[in-house]
Amino acid sequence: MNILAVGDIVGENGLDKLEQVLPKIKEEYKIDFTIVNSENVAGGMGINQKSFNRLLRLNVDAITLGNHTWAKKDVFEFINHPKILRPANYSKGLQGRGYGIYECKGKKIAVIDLIGRTDMGVLSENPFTKVKEILEEISGRVDIIFVEFHAEATAEKIAMKYYLDGEITGLFGTHTHVQTADEEVTEKGMGYITDLGMTGPKKSVIGMEVEASIKRFVTSLPERYKLADGDCIFNGAIYKINDENCRTDEILRIYIK
Repeated sequence: MNILAVGDIVGENGLDKLEQVLPKIKEEYKIDFTIVNSENVAGGMGINQKSFNRLLRLNVDAITLGNHTWAKKDVFEFINHPKILRPANYSKGLQGRGYGIYECKGKKIAVIDLIGRTDMGVLSENPFTKVKEILEEISGRVDIIFVEFHAEATAEKIAMKYYLDGEITGLFGTHTHVQTADEEVTEKGMGYITDLGMTGPKKSVIGMEVEASIKRFVTSLPERYKLADGDCIFNGAIYKINDENCRTDEILRIYIK
């Protein structure tokens, strides 16, 4: 089985890029299951009904969110859809779900969404203890387990790699919008990459307009970020899963200009 994970979609032009390349990637690499981070898809922050509908038309299997989950008011109209996931370690009682279980080619696939606590500016529960609670809850019910860790600190993501090694099929980081070149299959058969990167404007500062971003750093004033225009890149990773033991045989990092 081949599972594709796509890095943070930034803005409507990033979604345009996804629509352009996703069908080709699915065909070329025989993709069976697709996970897409979409917390920045609507104007560079959050997800709205229009962008959600576009993702559904692409037949993606799981749509993950992060620290901008609640940025658009209409998210509450579809947050309980089975394909959409918000961080599982958000406060108890919030709408939405932190993990989903999906069927594909006779296998049950669990996708768990987590958010980090280092320099994220979001109050959340401990992602390490929360993921173990979920793994206990779904034990014996699934064949393949993927975890997305939406976190700022590379150290926090790498620590999670060692913490979950041998217990899940694949782990990938999101949030920094910069693809890391450290993809690997661990000794225990877990596919890992610290950050998938982004699907969004190439000439930008992590998807935002260059001039406005520079002004914030030069002046320290709260200059309003603006979504960048122009050609987009596509970032992601493909996990080739062994159908017999449900471990990762190979991980392939994808960067399309």
